[in-house]
Amino acid sequence: MTLMRNRGTFGRFANWAARATGRPLTFALALAVILVWVITGPMFHFSDTWQLVINTGTTIITFLMVFLIQNTQNRDGEALQIKIDELIRAIEGAHNALLDLEELDDALLDQTRARYRKLAERARADVASGKSDIGCEDVEPE
Repeated sequence: MTLMRNRGTFGRFANWAARATGRPLTFALALAVILVWVITGPMFHFSDTWQLVINTGTTIITFLMVFLIQNTQNRDGEALQIKIDELIRAIEGAHNALLDLEELDDALLDQTRARYRKLAERARADVASGKSDIGCEDVEPE
């Protein structure tokens, strides 16, 4: 299986930015900016402009970070989903119908979840009565 590592310009930038902003040095830099802003308060008599500088700066950074974080979360979520799908596919006795489960609508997800809750309840009852809960029991359709 050949996998390409081509995420595009935005994907590469988002990955770099997410890594860079998550470093202790970046946090220290942000803290230093805040400290400089606080220290300069008396010099600017705590003016509206002084307050506007930090409010505008943090708002812009927060706004942009939302998109970068969402991009990295989407990518991480997709990669995790593929890994889970591969485990389901590779394990003998696993229910392949669970592959790509995240694409189902909410009603079907709720029905599937209810079936697995019933299976879990039966397994807990088996354990409580001294039986084993190991096995590959079929999930009964509703």
